Amino acid sequence: MTIQQLEYILAINKFRHFAKAAEYCRVTQPTLSMMVQKLEDELGVKLFDRSSQPVRPTSAGMKVLEQAQRVLYQASLIKDIVTEEKESVRGSFRLAVLPTIAPYLLPRFLQHLAEEHKDLDIRIQEMQTAPTLSALLKGEIDAAIIANQPIESELQGHFLYYEEFFGYVSRNEPIFEKDKIRTTDINDERLWLLDEGHCFRDQLMRFCQREKARVNQAAYRFGSLETFMHMVESGYGMTFIPELATLQLSQEQQEMVRPFAIPKPTREIYFVTRKDFIRYSLSKILIEHIQEAVPKDMLRLRAGQKVV
Repeated sequence: MTIQQLEYILAINKFRHFAKAAEYCRVTQPTLSMMVQKLEDELGVKLFDRSSQPVRPTSAGMKVLEQAQRVLYQASLIKDIVTEEKESVRGSFRLAVLPTIAPYLLPRFLQHLAEEHKDLDIRIQEMQTAPTLSALLKGEIDAAIIANQPIESELQGHFLYYEEFFGYVSRNEPIFEKDKIRTTDINDERLWLLDEGHCFRDQLMRFCQREKARVNQAAYRFGSLETFMHMVESGYGMTFIPELATLQLSQEQQEMVRPFAIPKPTREIYFVTRKDFIRYSLSKILIEHIQEAVPKDMLRLRAGQKVV
């Protein structure tokens, strides 16, 4: 069975006449008839009733024609895919990144990517997980970098790296004197947390086995990790920060970083697209740039780490 044979039977069904179908396909009628006969012999059924004019498809022929139409449509996409591949690192590309990932990951690879692919216009949006997944499903963005494997059937995730959580503790906090953080040491009233809806918060709340954290007396709505870090540096409370954030800190700031005791809470970072996304080369380039930009030991789950 060949693509050409499927084109022939579709042409016959369209014109209901072998001679007209042959003319349309730019072959002789004997050639077309012979190829259709070979297909019928291969399938073991008659596809057309030739006993009267115009010819009509048989019951089995109708089913074969329906499938042939789908096969030829998929085959037609091959050229589109090849064209897209050639042009995939050109034009605009809409990428959403979580606010707890963007400030620490993007500076590590974005400039290098832009220098290598000057015709690529990457448009970045910082979005929380739920609106990011919604935008992907609606086709409003092309891809996203999020902190969990998507469960939606229309989406696919490509693993990027593991990222451990750390405590960032004021020198005025009793926990500052400890080398490692245990969940029982955390004082909710002096803990700066992102608003509900951030997966960063949700993952840590699950790990710390807290259904709800008591609101900080100086509650800060819509705060960012950077703001909370400044609050800690000013001498009040503690917060949590991702591993890449610790790599941007000065030596003085590093003194306020505390790892968790084993098990160490860790998140998985994924590059997510729709399953029908066909800019494969661009996806591969982005994933490679990101994985090259993070420390190599973050590409595997390390001893003592636990995915939350």
